[in-house]
Amino acid sequence: MPLTSPWRRDFPGILALEAEGQTYLDSAATAQKPQAMLDALLGYYAGGAANVHRAQHLPGERATRAFEDCRHKVAQRLNAASASEIVFTHGATEAFNLLAYGLDDEFQAGDEIVISALEHHANLLPWQQLARRRGLKLVVLPLDSAGGVDLDQAATLIGPRTRLLAVSQLSNVLGRWQPLTALLALAKAQGVLTVVDGAQGVVHGRQDLRALDCDFYVCSSHKLYGPDGVGVLYGRAAALQRLRHWQFGGEMVRQADYQDAEFRGAPLGFEAGTPPIAGVIGLGASLDYLGALDQAAVAAHEAALHAKLLAGLGAREGIRLLGSPQVALASFVVTGVHNADLAHLFTEQGVAVRAGHHCAMPLLQRLGLAGAIRVSLGLYNDGADLERFFAALDRALELLR
Repeated sequence: MPLTSPWRRDFPGILALEAEGQTYLDSAATAQKPQAMLDALLGYYAGGAANVHRAQHLPGERATRAFEDCRHKVAQRLNAASASEIVFTHGATEAFNLLAYGLDDEFQAGDEIVISALEHHANLLPWQQLARRRGLKLVVLPLDSAGGVDLDQAATLIGPRTRLLAVSQLSNVLGRWQPLTALLALAKAQGVLTVVDGAQGVVHGRQDLRALDCDFYVCSSHKLYGPDGVGVLYGRAAALQRLRHWQFGGEMVRQADYQDAEFRGAPLGFEAGTPPIAGVIGLGASLDYLGALDQAAVAAHEAALHAKLLAGLGAREGIRLLGSPQVALASFVVTGVHNADLAHLFTEQGVAVRAGHHCAMPLLQRLGLAGAIRVSLGLYNDGADLERFFAALDRALELLR
C-alpha cells in the first residue's frame, strides 16, 4: 500500500510547495503549519490585536485569555504539574540563554557543567560561555557507536564537582533517543540540576515531564507546527525559584521607583516586555490541532516513512548513515561526494533537504566530517515524497560519480 498522509491537506504550505514542484523534507529545521494555526493568527490580528495582562479593555482581556489558555495547553501536553511552570520566550535559544544567565549564581570557579557530544549549538554555547565567565569546566559526555550517550563513561564523568547536566532528548543530527532516565538518575544522585533540550523530542512524543523528572525542559514552537519566534521553558516550581532575573522591563515588575524594584516570580517575572502574543496564540491552535489527531496513527505513519527512508538509503552503495536513527530523520554522507555539491543537485531538482553541520559543528568534527545531508520528516510527508527524494538522489549520484 502507498504511504499516504491523511493530514497533508491540512497544511497549505505543503500543498503550495507541491504545486511548485517542491518536495519538503526539512521539518527538523522548521515544520510547515496547519490551516488551523494560520486561522488563529489571522483571527488575532484581524479581530483586534491588543497587549496582554495589563489592559482592562475587551481586546486586551480577549488576548490575555487566549495567551494564558495556551500556557495551560503547553502544560497539559508536557504533563507539567502547573501552568505556572511554563515560561514563554522568543525562541528555544533565548530559553537556554535565560537559564545560563539565570543560574549564574549557582556556580563557583572549578565547578563542572556536563553536556553531551551531540548537542545543538543552542544547548552548547550558552553553557560554554557561562563556563568562561565563571571559570567552570565544561565536560563532554562521549557517544557510543549507535549515537547515544555512553552511560559507562557518563557514570564516571558526572561526579561531585558537577553542578548541571544539559542534554538533548532526541539528536537533531543522529535521530536517536538519548538514555535520559539513566542520565538523569546519575545526575540526581549527585544533586545536579538537569536541563533537557526537547526541541526535537517534543514533536515525537515522550514529553511526560513528571515521569521524566528533569528540572528544566526547553522546546520551540516552530518545530511543533506552530509559529516561529516562540520558545517554551518548563521549570519545576522549585527550580524556577533558583533563577535570577536576566531581562528587565515592563510586565515582570511588581513595584518600582527610581532607586529600586521588586520583580515578579515565574512565569511573568521571566517574560519582560511584550511577549510574542500572536505566536503564542498560534501555538495554542497548533496544539489543539495536534491533540485532536489519532496519536497512534501519526506515530505509525511516521515510523513507516522512517523505515522506508532507512531502507532506501541502506540499499544504495557508498552511503554512510550517521549513527542508528530511530525516528523522523536520517543524516548521511556519500563516499567521495561533498555534501554541499549533493545538496545543490537536490535543490535543482526541487527537493528540500538540509546540508552542513546542522548547528552541531563539534559533533560533525568528532565524526570527522565537514557536513552531512539530513532528511527529516513531518506528519504531512508521504511515500511519494520519498520516491521523489530517492529519484533525485540517484540522478545526483550518477552525475557526481
